[in-house]
Amino acid sequence: MKTGLASVDTNATPSDLALVTAIRSGDQGAMAALYDRFSSIVYSVALRVLQDTGAAEDVLQDIFMQLWRNPGAFDASRGNMAAWLAVITRHRAIDALRRRRPENDIEDVVVSVEPDMASDADRSRAMDKVRGALRTMPSSQRSALEMAYFEGLTHSEIADRTGEPLGTIKTRIRTGLLSLRKVLAA
Repeated sequence: MKTGLASVDTNATPSDLALVTAIRSGDQGAMAALYDRFSSIVYSVALRVLQDTGAAEDVLQDIFMQLWRNPGAFDASRGNMAAWLAVITRHRAIDALRRRRPENDIEDVVVSVEPDMASDADRSRAMDKVRGALRTMPSSQRSALEMAYFEGLTHSEIADRTGEPLGTIKTRIRTGLLSLRKVLAA
């Protein structure tokens, strides 16, 4: 296996896509660079969901092993690496919660995903955009998004909790996500 970033200029910080491309050819150095860049995001999302350092470390390892085995799973045209890793980490952590003994109630977990962006200024601008978009949404739509993404509830669980039809909940979440995508793309 290769151990250096042969295809990437060592004086410049390689892009996420360049690192993923290097990982596809077995470049361990590229994997180490991605790990250094994003392990704190993965760990913090997992820890926030699981509230258990050991379980969060297990999820961290699983996520990066998955990336090493299947770097093609990341599609740069659908978003950035930080957001992609945060989402798959959240899903993996929620799956781990559901596998736990019933003593841990998944409804009590509140998830807050903060993707690690290039700088605090970028993060602040993105969060301002998201907050602004959420403020303009109807409260029922905003509430459905919050339950799905910050409480980890499934669409069915949201429908049960609100007493709304499942199709209505799915439509609200999809419409809200499309609105957020437009705002963040601008």
